[in-house]
Amino acid sequence: MIDHLDHLVLTTHNEAACVDFYVRVMGMTLESFVGGTPAVERKAFKFGNQKINLHIRGKEFEPKAHLPVPGALDLCFIARVPLDDVIARLNAAQWPVIEGPVMRTGATQKIRSVYVRDPDLNLIEISELA
Repeated sequence: MIDHLDHLVLTTHNEAACVDFYVRVMGMTLESFVGGTPAVERKAFKFGNQKINLHIRGKEFEPKAHLPVPGALDLCFIARVPLDDVIARLNAAQWPVIEGPVMRTGATQKIRSVYVRDPDLNLIEISELA
């Protein structure tokens, strides 16, 4: 029944720090669009054929998760560049790797991963196919 993920929603307590991480450190593209109930200008981080919509804690759009809180996500991204390049980018951005590189089991095959935390302390796994 389900083919793929279109987007997910991330709730942050600090919009500027969140935008800095996902744009400068992770290399995603910031997009503004009109949506939500009522329709207002919103932000999202685009990458590949997916996006992460951004909610600010206490200013979430309807409908929303039952308990939208910063720091509750555990996400794994497959990089479009080798993991060594990812690590170099993280080091250049002075963003600490908290674990890895380590081997893990991905959705389709084994992956080699590093872990970081975003400014809201969500766990972010960045991987390459092994």
